[in-house]
Amino acid sequence: MLCNGLPFRSSAPAKIILLGEHAVVYGMPAIAAPIHSLRAYACAGPSDTALSIRSVELDKRVAIDAPVPDDSARAMQRLLQITCDYFGVRKPTGDLVIRSDIPFAAGLGSGAAVSAAAIRALAALFGRRIPNEDLNQLVFEMEKIHHGTPSGIDNTVVVYERPVYFERGKDLDLLTVERSCRIVIADTGCATMTRDAVGRIRQRYNQRQSDTQEAFLRIGQVARDARHALESGKQRRLGALMSENHRLLRHLGISSPELDKLVDASIAAGAMGAKLSGGGMGGNIIALVDRSTVQAVRRALSLAGAVSVIDFVMN
Repeated sequence: MLCNGLPFRSSAPAKIILLGEHAVVYGMPAIAAPIHSLRAYACAGPSDTALSIRSVELDKRVAIDAPVPDDSARAMQRLLQITCDYFGVRKPTGDLVIRSDIPFAAGLGSGAAVSAAAIRALAALFGRRIPNEDLNQLVFEMEKIHHGTPSGIDNTVVVYERPVYFERGKDLDLLTVERSCRIVIADTGCATMTRDAVGRIRQRYNQRQSDTQEAFLRIGQVARDARHALESGKQRRLGALMSENHRLLRHLGISSPELDKLVDASIAAGAMGAKLSGGGMGGNIIALVDRSTVQAVRRALSLAGAVSVIDFVMN
């Protein structure tokens, strides 16, 4: 069992980027939402030894004061260090265990969710509280380790667990969704690191700045239009904007044959719109459906090669 008697427990959700990925790093708006049914978990408890963290998925335990053998262990240790620094805890003791149901390297915010759950569990272990604003900043620091130059959108959605309209450097803007949206998520099974996709976009920007900036501006306008569609309940308009966003991301070179195949299959099966979600180059697509099309789209995606298909309601 994950907790095995550890008393302090926390969790945090996965996320999807509905519109605006990559352009958001360059100052454009983006929209993202939590997936409440898909979560990362953390449990903490006291011990007589130096504070340590154990990852169930990695089958790895790292102590806060021990040498680390690789990058994943270094990131785990850094999570302990930044949390203890924030709370001013010297010579901490205790055990922390983390586990995630969120696929890794799939654009669903697994790293941010694990960090948020772990920091909340450690706060409980230390008998302290942490405001969401501060937690958001700590998770963002961990996102820098995982992704290099993150936009800040993943940590914001994961911490506040609400749909957000995000612009880098601007105040938190929580969205009100007028009409609940049913989203199907399909995994290509091709893992990809967000850091690699961000680097590819950076290289393209440096080599073809005018064309890339033009695509970013259009993606930004798509996100603005999508906000209005969400807040006014215009789902078919939202679906069309999602599909346009995918075409722009494909133009930027971060789609893949596997992603395009799933997008096309979902549209053919009746989805109102579909696109890659997250870093791209692999990972997941999302499709906007309704009750009458959700099962047909799910079947079509499975037949098109998706290794997993889930759906959830965004509201």
